[in-house]
Amino acid sequence: MVDHRRKRVRTIVVALGGNAILQPGQAGTAEEQLTNVDRTCRQIAKMIEAGHRVVVTHGNGPQVGNILIQNAEGARTVPALPMDMCGAESQGLIGYMMQNRLQAALADLGVAAPVVTIVTQTVVSPDDPSFQKPTKPVGPFYTEVKAKKAMAEKGETWIEDAGRGWRRVVPSPNPIRIVEEPAIKTMIEAGAVVICVGGGGIPVVEEGNHYRGVEAVIDKDLGGARLALNVGADTFMILTDVHRVAINYKTPRQVDLDRLTIEELQRFQAEGHFRAGSMGPKVEACRRFVAGGGRRAVIASLEEALEALAGEAGTQIVTAVEAGARVAGS
Repeated sequence: MVDHRRKRVRTIVVALGGNAILQPGQAGTAEEQLTNVDRTCRQIAKMIEAGHRVVVTHGNGPQVGNILIQNAEGARTVPALPMDMCGAESQGLIGYMMQNRLQAALADLGVAAPVVTIVTQTVVSPDDPSFQKPTKPVGPFYTEVKAKKAMAEKGETWIEDAGRGWRRVVPSPNPIRIVEEPAIKTMIEAGAVVICVGGGGIPVVEEGNHYRGVEAVIDKDLGGARLALNVGADTFMILTDVHRVAINYKTPRQVDLDRLTIEELQRFQAEGHFRAGSMGPKVEACRRFVAGGGRRAVIASLEEALEALAGEAGTQIVTAVEAGARVAGS
């Protein structure tokens, strides 16, 4: 077998969107999710075979939603768990699937690389403005009666969502620091493929020299950018369900963007081209990574991951210095 640890030259953080685990319209069975994860992991395995250090992070929205439903339905028999523990449960669930399928994909390529999942905590500020105005919907839809009861008894925040019912909303604070960063770096240097910061990480606040979990959800892409900066990654790659970032999206004036600088990206952000609930967090995560010292960020479709890594697909986001140079994938 080929030992990839002698070949890798650059670190790539691959941030996977929800379609890498669960496709629209699927029920979310174990078999469906494993099939999707297997397809994703075979793409990632080829990056590792090519000699790259790869760190994987992922979303967990549908999985946490299902766990919250299971908690609600089983609460009469088994005590329900708080959101931070549900997030940890989803990290283990998804991490196991990715470990299992990535190990198989690497073995088929003859690549010797240990794969490990780290249940990851992300520090947030207790003074983050989002704690005063929760906006992130979580869990299933309920009736107005159920929502108002939860608000009265538990102090939760619920909103009516476009006639579909009432849904709980929680804060979405900015990620500050990854608690397990030293362990993640050690494992990367030892040659492991690390799966971590799932769902943006479990949000915790510092209390002296301890950490306390809080009821919140960190944006997965912003958490991925923080991870990429912390581990000194060369490339931060968001794999999603679109081929490129676009301005004037879904209008006759739509323009797909192949390559742009931080300055161009910021101008498009200021003009309001990227919606908060869609492409907005992704482009902001890329801006933060490149502005923070990363070489390039990429947004591309999962199916074109290898081409995007080589600079031949997706949207490549770079500094002005890099803008005139051809982005190489090695």
